[in-house]
Amino acid sequence: MTGLPPAVPEAPAAYDAILLTSFGGPEGHDDIIPYLRNVTRGRGIPDERLEEVAHHYRHFGGVSPINDQNRALRAALVAELAARGLDLPVYWGNRNWDPYLRDAVREAYDAGHRRLLAVVTSAYSSYSSCRQYREDLAAALEETGLAGEMHIDKVRQYFDHPGFVTPFVEGVRDALARARDALGPDADPARDLHVLFATHSIPMTTATTSGPPGADLGPEGAYGAQHRAVAEVVMASVASGADVGSGVGPAVPWSLVYQSRSGAPSTPWLEPDINDAIGELAAQGVRGVVIVPLGFVSDHMEVLWDLDEEALTTARDAGLWAERVPTPGVHPEYVAGLVDLVTERTAGAPRPALTPLGPWYDVCRPGCCANPRGARPAVAGSD
Repeated sequence: MTGLPPAVPEAPAAYDAILLTSFGGPEGHDDIIPYLRNVTRGRGIPDERLEEVAHHYRHFGGVSPINDQNRALRAALVAELAARGLDLPVYWGNRNWDPYLRDAVREAYDAGHRRLLAVVTSAYSSYSSCRQYREDLAAALEETGLAGEMHIDKVRQYFDHPGFVTPFVEGVRDALARARDALGPDADPARDLHVLFATHSIPMTTATTSGPPGADLGPEGAYGAQHRAVAEVVMASVASGADVGSGVGPAVPWSLVYQSRSGAPSTPWLEPDINDAIGELAAQGVRGVVIVPLGFVSDHMEVLWDLDEEALTTARDAGLWAERVPTPGVHPEYVAGLVDLVTERTAGAPRPALTPLGPWYDVCRPGCCANPRGARPAVAGSD
């Protein structure tokens, strides 16, 4: 993989507050369809199609877990910042549901803050996981009339930061130990077990344009390359039994799989689908799978439904032992890592990275993760 421009860190800067920036989710049955309209706005998707997804939320009482998870994460960030003596209040705003980004920006402004540093609950590079948030932040400034009054930067993509990776290493290590116990002393991990690293599928055209233009990152762009690089680190660390980032080749086979596809069947999306992959593994004689939600920072709906309901059912129906490992959530290492990202920008702290792809850029490169529907204003970038 070549062609990546140098990751030159930004000079330390003073910020007034942190803006926890996330996706949002419904908190009751009446919220579901309006929320899904927000998610799909501009794409002309009728309510009849939205109903196909709405039943996932109704299965859980109409409530997405993501807002409660962000409340917990905000509280954990406040505590970690205070423990380090960092006087930075934490505001929280969502892309698609209350509290909206525009309201959080207005609240921060009314409290006297003028320079915000956004911490986004998305670790990887793609349009929907990075640039769209930058666009949403710019739109929030425009909607509030604060574009000339307030400045918003964003922490770098943190897919290979130790704070994000460590919880997955611990989860995979523990799950494989339980798998070996369940399969018995005669089990051969290299033959009987398989680790599936799962992330959200995106259109192939969006994948290929993820990352900066001209970077030679393979057919799945930065999005696929980053996930594969992190999976390699996790498996090497698990195989060695050593700390994150060290170790030798993995003893248990693994692969990167995709989930939650939502596009038209005629549009190519990243594959293989996790359920198809499970079926193929069962046909090959694999006896157990460990599912790793590598693309997610918390147990929101795509994890609870697409993995815990659908993928685990597929595995068990095929006669496989199966377990899904936890997401970072409010793991102490993850929370500490997010605050580390803040201190990179405020104090020039070290910028650790566990893969050759990182550390990623503080400021997105020109044309990085292009909007497939045309350019829109965005903050925290060099274009």
